[in-house]
Amino acid sequence: MKKTLLFLLFNLVVFTVISQNSRIVQDEEQFWTGYFNQTRLSDKWGIWLDVNLRTTEHFVKKPSKAIGRLGLMYYLNDDLKFTNAYAFINHFPEEGHANISQPEHRIWHQLQWHTKYGKIRTMQWVRLEERFRQKIKNDNELAEGYRFDERIRYNFLLNIPLNKKGIVPKSFSAILNNEVMINLSKNNIYNIFDQNRFFVGLAYNFNAHSNLQFGYMNVYQQLAAGNKYKNINAIRVFFFQNLDFRTRKDK
Repeated sequence: MKKTLLFLLFNLVVFTVISQNSRIVQDEEQFWTGYFNQTRLSDKWGIWLDVNLRTTEHFVKKPSKAIGRLGLMYYLNDDLKFTNAYAFINHFPEEGHANISQPEHRIWHQLQWHTKYGKIRTMQWVRLEERFRQKIKNDNELAEGYRFDERIRYNFLLNIPLNKKGIVPKSFSAILNNEVMINLSKNNIYNIFDQNRFFVGLAYNFNAHSNLQFGYMNVYQQLAAGNKYKNINAIRVFFFQNLDFRTRKDK
């Protein structure tokens, strides 16, 4: 029994060392900017809208991705909401399609909830994505048809006020945010883990409904080959706006 355990332990160590040595990591610098809007129309219904642009190579030299999302939100209560939405993503030319952009259509479903612990606030969501990425023939040409994949994402955000009054208008707060993504499709043989995004920065709260978040984000992504990874160091600037169009009677 001891010999068996030692043999298994030895093989595990050897496998780990080989995996580490065979890992190929590509470093990138990117800039991410985006506008996020959640508009509440009634006690139960609202609209989700966000648009994003990401650039790469010395942060801003080349476009990387353009993203637009539009969805319908259902409020279970003030702190718990469900979203069904559509997204279009344009993957600008990169490795695998060096001279042509790749379009992606995405259907997604999300459960999002907010919690308060004194003056500290948290936001979490679980999102399921159904991804339809157009197939690629070569560096210069798209192929017919789409590849279908599924991915699940869990996001956790911590918002800590930097003043005694809490998160109030014209104040700063500290933001810690982590999101992990797991591939669910059978097509993803070598990279069930997709990526992890960690963000640390500040938020300037213009008022109770709008804030600007800016800071540093690290994205660590495993690519389809399994032993290839991207390590992205990014500057992230996002503007968040939550509007409420309910009448006083509705509230």
